[in-house]
Parts: sequence; structure tokens; C-alpha cells
Amino acid sequence: MDHASLTTLESMSQALWYNRWTLGAFAQYLKGHILEVGCGIGNFTPALSTFGHVWSIDIDSHATTHTKMKVSRHVKVGHGNIEQNTYFFKQRKFETIVCLNVLEHIKDDAKAMRNMANLLVPGGYLILLVPIHPFLFGSIDTAIGHYRRYTSSAVTKLLQQAGLSTVKKKKLNALGAIGWWMTGRLFRRRAVSDIQIRLFNLFSPILLPFENVIEPAWGTSILVIARKNKKI
Repeated sequence: MDHASLTTLESMSQALWYNRWTLGAFAQYLKGHILEVGCGIGNFTPALSTFGHVWSIDIDSHATTHTKMKVSRHVKVGHGNIEQNTYFFKQRKFETIVCLNVLEHIKDDAKAMRNMANLLVPGGYLILLVPIHPFLFGSIDTAIGHYRRYTSSAVTKLLQQAGLSTVKKKKLNALGAIGWWMTGRLFRRRAVSDIQIRLFNLFSPILLPFENVIEPAWGTSILVIARKNKKI
């Protein structure tokens, strides 16, 4: 894992309130056997394990080592490459797949989406979080290996091509989008500072709950809940 990506993941691990709030936005869809695609350093893995039986994969061995140290032995963590369709487990299907801030790092995102759909049972849910708004793409995105930021319609098209139907779609984190634009576009810095994270932690519990009532016009990310079409 490169330094910029590790630094970003470590910074986000400090955004405890935001991570809990994000989890709350999709918790009702977590059930049964859950696959976490791209666990990183395990920022969400311990919480996911309270909802079902979790398998977590990542292409980076340092990431899986970090994650294993945060979870119990009941959580199965190992190598997996969703683009290449290679995993440490064999012939398994899942009721839920969680893919948070991963798809933008994958060159062939359409192939990765099809592979995730194939790992779902009919009627199973995909929980997807990706960066939104191409106009926000800047130096931070480049530094941490983003191929793209998405539009809402682009995400919908990927899902449809993979045989998935959109259940829910919502932009998240208008507050963070302002900071992302200033840092990555205006000042062209390659990382969010610790001071910015502390300020975000201070203001997010005050401002982000409003997004539970009214969806913002912009955000750093779009959360999508999709369902695999049942066989007729």
C-alpha cells in the first residue's frame, strides 16, 4: 500500500462519528453472510461483524494484516482481487456485499461490478460507496490512486449492466466536499491534514444529521443500495 493511501485511511480511522453515521445509512441491509470488498486497514470491519458472518478481502497484504489485528478470529480476512475474480475462499455466495471507497481504485470497474454481482445470491444486496462529482477530482484523488469520480447516472449504468437494480441512492457529506475541493483543487495538496480531520470531527455531528432529513445538492460520495435481480 502506498504512503498516500495509508495516510488517508489512517486519517479516516480518526473520523469516528462520520464512520458510525455512514454505517447507519446502510445498516438495515446488512444480513447473513457478508463480503467486504477492499477492507483497507479495517475501519469498518469490526462494526460489520456485528451484523453477520463477515469475509473481508483486500489486494494488499499489509491491509489484511492491519484488519486481522482489529477483529476476532470469527471474521475471515484474506487476499482477494475483485477485478481479477480471485479470492482466498472458494465457491461461496453472499447475502450482502459491502464495497466502500474501492471501485474508484479499479481500472476495469465494469468487470469488478459484474464479479460482485456474481458473488451475490439472487435478491442479495450490494452496498456501494464511491466518490461523486468529477469536478471535485484533484490532487488528493490522484495521490491516492483514484481513476475517476462518478456521476449518479454512471453508477446506475454500471449497476444495470451487471444485472443489479437500484434500491436507494443518496449523496453524502456536503461538509467534506467543501474541504475536498479546497484542499485538492484550490490548494492542490495531496492529503487532508490532521487539523482538517479534527475540525471535521468537531462540526460533522452538528451539520451531517441534517442530511438525514434533506439530501444535499453535493457531497464527497454517493451511497447506493442495489439488489441482484431474482431469477424467474
